[in-house]
Amino acid sequence: MKTLLKDCQLVSPEMELEGASILIENDRIKRIYTCDDELPEADQVIDIQGDFIMPGFIDVHCHGNSGLDFADCTLEAVTTMAEKKLLEGVTTLLPTTLTLPEETLAEAMKTAAEYAKNPTGCKVPGVHLEGPFINPKCLGAQNPAYVRAPDVAEVMRLNAIYPVLKVSYAVEMEGGAEFAAELISEGITPSCVHSAATYAQFQDAHEHGLKNLSHFCNQMTPLHHRDIGLVGAGLMNEDVYIEFICDKLHICPDMINLVFSLKDVNHIQLITDAMRAAGMPDGESSLGGLPVIVKDGAARLKSNGALAGSTLKLNHALRNVAEITGYSLSELVKTTSWNQACALGLKDIGRLEPGYFADIVVLDGSFEVRQVFVNGVKKVG
Repeated sequence: MKTLLKDCQLVSPEMELEGASILIENDRIKRIYTCDDELPEADQVIDIQGDFIMPGFIDVHCHGNSGLDFADCTLEAVTTMAEKKLLEGVTTLLPTTLTLPEETLAEAMKTAAEYAKNPTGCKVPGVHLEGPFINPKCLGAQNPAYVRAPDVAEVMRLNAIYPVLKVSYAVEMEGGAEFAAELISEGITPSCVHSAATYAQFQDAHEHGLKNLSHFCNQMTPLHHRDIGLVGAGLMNEDVYIEFICDKLHICPDMINLVFSLKDVNHIQLITDAMRAAGMPDGESSLGGLPVIVKDGAARLKSNGALAGSTLKLNHALRNVAEITGYSLSELVKTTSWNQACALGLKDIGRLEPGYFADIVVLDGSFEVRQVFVNGVKKVG
């Protein structure tokens, strides 16, 4: 099966082409054509009519959508998330857990494995464990009842059910630096968050291989003139990838601008950290069993007003960053897919180049999603 997408404004890392066309053969990109090239015949020709075409987005941190949460441990929850995320241009998703008992986490992993047998939405190559190995003084919206020390054996038990691709935890917990090295030896990406770590504690974990910070600036030690903390670590270490919730609420526009001006764009990953209220009207919700109130799109714990994930869409995160920073899309496109693929070692996704999977999002000039392709199959539009 050959599909030709013609008249595209193609945007891929370090590349922008007007009037471009993409030939898809089965599930992969076969060739990119410029506006001057003679176009081939194809079984299906789709006129993109000058809209932007980019690699499908990769959301490595998302808890829920449309009233459902991955930790509900139902096939319906995973399926709904995977299908609804397509509407944001996401073609690869890491459903993200919370600080919960191992038995609950295991049930969630089983639902991901079940979804993978017959995926109807975006790809789900693995799961992101956020917690339970966090600092009890940096809970955010995590449940204190289930916080525990880092345990690689528990992670591997879960990994045996379905791949664990990323674990977010507090590096200052007992054995935290060694935990990073253990995860890496198993092919799992360690990341730090919900942490009160000093810069020195982070550097210890960094020397053990840790090169990721989850939801940067949120629930981590801030920049301070006596200890630059985790925020300083993310800015100082060029090889550290940072997740960024660019909803202009978790991170204010000035901070977004500051980080993009100081941090190598090759190591910034836009995420949503979306919870079950995403795609829903304002009102009551929950996260990890804790009551949440959503007002004007902001999700906060009912008990203390702490932010409880977001209702952000990834295409809107990209729009926010483009408007705030003024960066070119050929640079910002790295933050929606390529950087995530590099950080996790995901192969053949994140770029629009021959040989890569045909995971593609089509956006109009307002960053609204028009069409989405997964493995060359149109899923939206």
